[in-house]
Amino acid sequence: MTLPAPLSGVVPPVCTPLTPEGEVDVPSLRRLIDHLMAGGVHGLFVLGSTSEAAFLTDRQRRLVVETAVGHAGGRLPVLAGAIDMTTSRVAEHVASAAAAGANGVVVTAPFYARTHPAEIARHYRLLAAASPVPVVAYDIPAAVHSKLPADVVLELAAEGVLAGLKDSSGDLGAFREVLTGARGLPGFSVLTGSEVVMDAALAMGADGAVPGLANVDPHGYVRLYRLCRAGDWERARSEQERLCTLFRMTGVGDPARMGPGSSALGAFKAALRLRGIIDCPATAAPQVPLSEGEVERVGKVLAGAGLL
Repeated sequence: MTLPAPLSGVVPPVCTPLTPEGEVDVPSLRRLIDHLMAGGVHGLFVLGSTSEAAFLTDRQRRLVVETAVGHAGGRLPVLAGAIDMTTSRVAEHVASAAAAGANGVVVTAPFYARTHPAEIARHYRLLAAASPVPVVAYDIPAAVHSKLPADVVLELAAEGVLAGLKDSSGDLGAFREVLTGARGLPGFSVLTGSEVVMDAALAMGADGAVPGLANVDPHGYVRLYRLCRAGDWERARSEQERLCTLFRMTGVGDPARMGPGSSALGAFKAALRLRGIIDCPATAAPQVPLSEGEVERVGKVLAGAGLL
């Protein structure tokens, strides 16, 4: 399978189920992929932030890609995050993901070392020149501490360096700037990473979404996508608001003892465990696990949404 151009629809950033010992739980990952495909999603994105890619070894990353590609069996495109600090390190991840069968790679700006926009552009050009599969840019300044400038993204898109953009910046103004500029670039995909403004992003012209909460409720996000595409904005608004209520599960963690990442990922995995999709809700160290009481609160949110 080749990557659709443009890639559109709901492309969940797939959680990586772990065993209590911290290894990739392959049977649970396969069940999760079945759950997502049954929900009607349009693609799979492994090794992103929701996949805990930053916490996985290179061996584990390769196993996740191989499992997803093998289990999807060509029924859906599989994108793989190739996320690391420098161009040379990312290039190794790109080669590994492509060799494992990924249909595209998702790449952030370099991080740790401060980089100039011209250096960020060079990073993508070098990677695209070496990559056997399309490269999608991943704008997530909260993690890499630099914002992908809209003019750089559009310049690289016009050159054919980038096949798309996954925007997790939270900057709707910059997102609109990319959408406006991309109208003359057929085949370039613009996706929002937001769970809570997907309807607004689609109304602005986005091709689709990469919402972490779609792990828990893929049917809801696919329903929302279809309503938006049908122009039924009133029902779309209602569905988006239902999903916003469900998203409140990400705030169950006590901020006195864990960060928002531990809380959100812990909630997603607790929800998947409560729904019988994965065997263990473990998150990778040093993230802090949810307490029994916090898991109970996730259960109440699920029950309120009719998902238990």
